[in-house]
Amino acid sequence: MSPEPVLVTGSDYREWLGQLKTRFGQVQLKAAVAVNRALLQFYWELGADIVAKQQAYAWGSGFLDQLSADLMRDFPDVKGFSPRNLKYIRQWRLFWQGQAIGQHAVAQLQSLPWGHNLAILAKCKQSEEALYYVGAALQYGWSRSVLIHQMESDLWQREGRAITNFAQTLPAAQSDLAAQVLKDPYVFDFLSLTPEHSERELETTLVAHITQFLLELGAGFAYIGRQVPLQVGERDFFLDLLFYHTRLHCYVVVELKTVDFEPEFAGKLNFYLKAVDEQLRGEGDQPTIGLLLCKSKDRLVAEYALSDIQKPMGLSTYTLSHTLPEALRGQLPSIEQLERELGLDAGADEAAQAGKAEP
Repeated sequence: MSPEPVLVTGSDYREWLGQLKTRFGQVQLKAAVAVNRALLQFYWELGADIVAKQQAYAWGSGFLDQLSADLMRDFPDVKGFSPRNLKYIRQWRLFWQGQAIGQHAVAQLQSLPWGHNLAILAKCKQSEEALYYVGAALQYGWSRSVLIHQMESDLWQREGRAITNFAQTLPAAQSDLAAQVLKDPYVFDFLSLTPEHSERELETTLVAHITQFLLELGAGFAYIGRQVPLQVGERDFFLDLLFYHTRLHCYVVVELKTVDFEPEFAGKLNFYLKAVDEQLRGEGDQPTIGLLLCKSKDRLVAEYALSDIQKPMGLSTYTLSHTLPEALRGQLPSIEQLERELGLDAGADEAAQAGKAEP
């Protein structure tokens, strides 16, 4: 009789096994990326061939049907040779063929999944916009659904459009990056609020949908809390929303206003930024940045108001894609009920904030 196998259960084996699984996962990922890049390079060259053959021989649309049938006869399991996909390949190459893009841009296109490329092709009309989304999708690792959401919300048109005083209050490198982080307007299409919603309602529902809120804010924002308490002298003050930005390496205070911008809002936020810098900012943190989110603004008034403010801040507006009719208000749970159900009451936030270690 053969001896019974001895099971290895020691910590050294488990640690090595974990490392082995991690390494194999990395190999699988690298292989998938390499396969995708090779496939997209083939599509790129195939698209060029299709365009060139049709121009040289005046082959009509039936050419793609015949090509599809001939290729699928030898490669029946390859979905990429369907007539529909061959048309997409031709359209993809034609779109970029007339653009002045370099090899780096082509390499970026070939690094994105094919579904991402098709989504960009369907949504973008000009190369500058398309290249923006190609680069952003690669940089932030967007899924196709996130990419489509960002394109449908016109992120390209909104990014870096907030009114700020960063050029006067931050070093050049930090100023440029901070300005690019903010956008105008912010689109809260994941909220359903009445047209007369209060600041508390807006704040509560944003936190209740924190995942979508962080997606709209953009990469790098880490949520810390709402109604964060600060004591100055004998008085207590509360920040609407507090974030930390991992790329800017600074706190970001967000103040919500459901009315038109007024100059005094900037003065109050300036006070909050001073308090955060004094009480929360740690060694290695950059100066705290403020963001005023208002229902609307007069641009000239906003620029005047921010011009003499000493602390870095930006001003943006927000939009709601859909609002609830007033008649439905009484049929919905109150803000207090929502807060209790979600655990978002001020007491819970204060307790969580008190237990949070400073970075």
